[in-house]
Amino acid sequence: MKNRYLKLVMLVIVLFLGYLTMLSAEEGVTDTEIHVAQFGALTGPASTWGAVLKGADLFFKVINDEGGINGRKIIYHIMDDSYIPAKTKFGVKQLQESLGIFAWLGGMGTPNCIAVKDYLSNKKIPWLAPLSGVRDFIEPPNKYIFSAYPLLSLDAAILCDYAAKTLNKKKIAIIYQNDGYGRSGIQAAISQLGKYNLKPIAEIAIDEGTSNLQPQALELKKLEADAVLIFRLNPIAFNRLLQASKSMKYETQWLAGITFSDFSLMYKISNGMCAGMITTSYADYKATAQIQKYKDAMSKYGISDQWSAFYQMGIVIGEILAEGIKQCGKDVTRENFVLQLEKMNDFKGLGGKVSFMPFDPNNPETRRGTKSLSLIRCKENGETEELTDFISL
Repeated sequence: MKNRYLKLVMLVIVLFLGYLTMLSAEEGVTDTEIHVAQFGALTGPASTWGAVLKGADLFFKVINDEGGINGRKIIYHIMDDSYIPAKTKFGVKQLQESLGIFAWLGGMGTPNCIAVKDYLSNKKIPWLAPLSGVRDFIEPPNKYIFSAYPLLSLDAAILCDYAAKTLNKKKIAIIYQNDGYGRSGIQAAISQLGKYNLKPIAEIAIDEGTSNLQPQALELKKLEADAVLIFRLNPIAFNRLLQASKSMKYETQWLAGITFSDFSLMYKISNGMCAGMITTSYADYKATAQIQKYKDAMSKYGISDQWSAFYQMGIVIGEILAEGIKQCGKDVTRENFVLQLEKMNDFKGLGGKVSFMPFDPNNPETRRGTKSLSLIRCKENGETEELTDFISL
């Protein structure tokens, strides 16, 4: 009788301790695994940008083959939203509540990111590097959102500075998609051009889905714009603009932000018409040894995807997340992860330097990790020419 009583007591104690362990365990973390996730388009019209998701997948494969991070493997989940915000909202919630994701990284598209911003924030789930250049993700700052993707205002300032100062362009026009994302970089462009006593000779809005871009190309030609700065056109629309310009024998210097920096892709889409285009870049092309390491890994895993700037970007955001987890040691909790990211100072992987600061609700800069970009030019055959080192403005 006494033995049976003791066994019952021991069973209760074991169950209670197990319950306490369950309560103290961080969502998405076990003794051997850490679950992270990213959403984006692997299907649909924006699937060309899905290379970012695939690049991160390659990175985590390599990390796990090397033993993981402090003894834990990274389990990386991809949620294909086809670039549809409603699908993003549903899919993120479903994945989070069914699997329990420790932290999110990346996430393609401004409307898609905005669709899940409040949900992830309210649940206090860390989100690193939403792939959007608008200020919504740093202003007001949020303790759990760390923006490592360059702001559109940085894109605009660097491009305008280079066009006016280095290229000595005087007739600079701006073409943008007629939405919040497209408009958000214009003020920074106007401000930067003002430093050289210049104003845009035209600000041309293009609505989503516009198929005929002949009128816009004709306006640029009539104004004799010697440089055209592009904000947020999708690659198909830009190709139509190039075709329209070519048909009327209009040539200019095209400049665009980081979303156009995947020249292997853009060259293919435009049938070579984007040769000579200048864009900003977040990728470090000088990190040749590290790049070769991942190219070799692609061969090892039988991955047939083409290496590209977007693929490299996926690795970059993976590196930042991995560094934050690494600095947590064995204490992998969301609060400790946030703390370690806040200590990050000039972290350098296959992209530019990244730094954060302790959270200050009155200082957006505490959550703006990237403050520099380089400039590159598209050569024939879609190859990349580096024009500058990383520039801070």
